[in-house]
Amino acid sequence: MATVEFRKLVKRYGTIEVVHGIDLAVADGEFVVLVGPSGCGKSTSLRMLAGLEEISGGEILINGRVVNEVEPRDRDIAMVFQDYALYPHLSVYENMAFSLQYRDVPRKEIRQRVSEAAETLGLTELLQRKPKELSGGQRQRVAMGRAIVRKPEVFLFDEPLSNLDAKLRASMRVEIRKLHNRLGVTTVYVTHDQVEAMTLADRVVVMNGGHIEQIGTPEEVYHRPRSLFVASFIGSPTMNLLPARVEDTTAFLGDGSAQIDVRHLNRVVRNGHRFGVRAEDVSIAEGPLLEGYSEVKATVELVEALGADTLVLTGVAGSSFVARVKPEMKPKAGEVIALRFRNDKTHLFDAQTGEAVR
Repeated sequence: MATVEFRKLVKRYGTIEVVHGIDLAVADGEFVVLVGPSGCGKSTSLRMLAGLEEISGGEILINGRVVNEVEPRDRDIAMVFQDYALYPHLSVYENMAFSLQYRDVPRKEIRQRVSEAAETLGLTELLQRKPKELSGGQRQRVAMGRAIVRKPEVFLFDEPLSNLDAKLRASMRVEIRKLHNRLGVTTVYVTHDQVEAMTLADRVVVMNGGHIEQIGTPEEVYHRPRSLFVASFIGSPTMNLLPARVEDTTAFLGDGSAQIDVRHLNRVVRNGHRFGVRAEDVSIAEGPLLEGYSEVKATVELVEALGADTLVLTGVAGSSFVARVKPEMKPKAGEVIALRFRNDKTHLFDAQTGEAVR
């Protein structure tokens, strides 16, 4: 088991800085996911942790030991790559055993470790097959098995599911989480897929432009985003975000035709704002308006029936606005409806800094 720590970690390519002095502490046995758009620095950070990229500044510590100058093979980590990186001419058994043979592990111990990993991953019947005879999901399990047999202190995953179809990604997410629950090995996982981040992580690290925007549990980054970027990146559909101006305890949305009570917020700044509310916190109004709720008039533009629920795409105060409602509610395009939400489920962001107003 191990802890991992980034201290003011920097990466430059020539004069271009792509990771800007980030700090991160991963606890022993924790599953941490780095998530963000392409080019945000998440994979570069992981590769610096693995020793595959040179560090331009700051420190990386594993179990309290600075490893900046330590060779990858001596960091006691195991990495699972996006493209599996299997040897095509070797069998599943030989792929899984290769790193142990390289380290001169006794043959009997190699057989035991490979057998245990194969049983854990459901690969026992496939040990004599070559990678070309396997499905994408089976190849990914072999890549995971190759990492498991090394019994590393830290697992690193670099977008391991991005080459799989949607159904297989979902099943592999379950397998990876079950594997972590069983082994308890400290894990750092990189993805651009927010669903993977939210379902796998003990804590999520949201990155943008080489900076860390927010660190927190999946629930924290979803329900209490600290910035406009986190609010817009995490969640599907994305959070409704409308321009707003604030006067005293009231936010006037968009063209000013919609008003929201924001007295539940502790601090309100006077410059421009963005008002936000999640689609699932919005419902089509029924019955009298209750204390602590707000309503806005909306013009229905499109209805998407998803089976378990329905997305109603509307226009509110001159801006797009989405509600996730019960499946039986299907208003018609062009219809004017009232949308309702609890005031304490809403958010305000400073439009200049992007920071959440708390």
